[in-house]
Amino acid sequence: MFGNFSTSRRQFVAGAAAIGAMGTMPSIALAGDGSTAIRRFKIAIPDADVAAMKRRIVQTRWADVEPVADDSQGVRRQTLEPLMHYWAGDYDWRKVEARLNALPMFMTEIDGLDIHFIHIRSRHENAMPMILTHGWPGSILEFMRVIDPLTNPTAHSGSAEDAFHLVIPSIPGFGFSAKPTVPGWGSDHIGRAWSTLMLRLGYERYVSQGGDCGSVISQRMALQHVSGLIGIHLNMPAVVPVDIAHTLAAGDPAPTTLTTKERAAFGQLQAFYRDNSAYAAMMNSRPQTIGYALVDSPVGMAAWMYEKIAQWVYADGQPERVLGRDAILDDISLYWLTGTGASAARIYWEDHSNNFNARGIIDIPVAISVFPGEIFRAPRSWAERCYTNLFYFNEASDGGHFAAWEQPQLFAAELRSAFRSLR
Repeated sequence: MFGNFSTSRRQFVAGAAAIGAMGTMPSIALAGDGSTAIRRFKIAIPDADVAAMKRRIVQTRWADVEPVADDSQGVRRQTLEPLMHYWAGDYDWRKVEARLNALPMFMTEIDGLDIHFIHIRSRHENAMPMILTHGWPGSILEFMRVIDPLTNPTAHSGSAEDAFHLVIPSIPGFGFSAKPTVPGWGSDHIGRAWSTLMLRLGYERYVSQGGDCGSVISQRMALQHVSGLIGIHLNMPAVVPVDIAHTLAAGDPAPTTLTTKERAAFGQLQAFYRDNSAYAAMMNSRPQTIGYALVDSPVGMAAWMYEKIAQWVYADGQPERVLGRDAILDDISLYWLTGTGASAARIYWEDHSNNFNARGIIDIPVAISVFPGEIFRAPRSWAERCYTNLFYFNEASDGGHFAAWEQPQLFAAELRSAFRSLR
């Protein structure tokens, strides 16, 4: 079997999955046998692993203080060192572990790989099934605060008719899903696996949502017309037209024919490729090389991830203001304690593509929410060129790249509005 767990790093125990603070929501019955079985899952990271993580943080050999007065060379030591001091000291991994274990979590094998997922069914009749997919450097933790607004909308200024059943999987090589040991687990394969998962759970009609890697996976599902998928929602759509992509790649100036919003998007992309895309080039081409550092040094891994969290959260480079330092460290700790720094980076190598560029005509229903702090704000005119059934497009008032993590109520409201017409 691909990607067996190392019990020294990750352990799981069978047992009933309590809902806890989320209320009394019914979960699925266990089903299947052999390779199709759905097994209950709980997290039980050994105390020794948590202690070793903290010890390695304390033993960090720090890089010299940067010789510039800004972050033009990367994450500043004066920013990172206090956060790492807290991580090694008062930070408590067990709090987030308990929150996750209070949810119905499961494991099932798809194409020889164990896939971890959260599955929560709404108490509301006729709820719409939806699969939510995270990205990098995010995780399933991005969606923790949208679970109740989406499954229990009447408690969050919504109506029963807006309810969703939620499936939240960990991408292979991320978190508690197994690590592929052979090539081929790119977004096309993952998209087909997500369809298998939804059908295995009994959902013959469902929608898919994603940003970052989740956006790519949702779009690949649509391009492949996977079984059961009736629509997708994206908060990072791949809409850059071919001619614009070529202009950007050549380093040429923006065409004079662009509209105001198209010109703004062009400028954002130009700045991203010039100043902030080196991480993607490294993981696209050499995930194993950078992977050694990501699984050996907790502070090195934290700096690699924190830089992008700081740039992509809509908070003027201070993501703690929106997320809180514990939430950031929960996500980073999840990568460290599961040893998935290298395996997660490999999805970039598998896809080896620019995730902003249009990939073909998608003809199933597509909904888009553009958040103001996204890497680039996709213009509707570009979206209409590659999504022939664009049935919802809205520019949100707040939030960035990690929309669900940053603005859970706003994100949930967007999904309710977007999918209302597909019910």
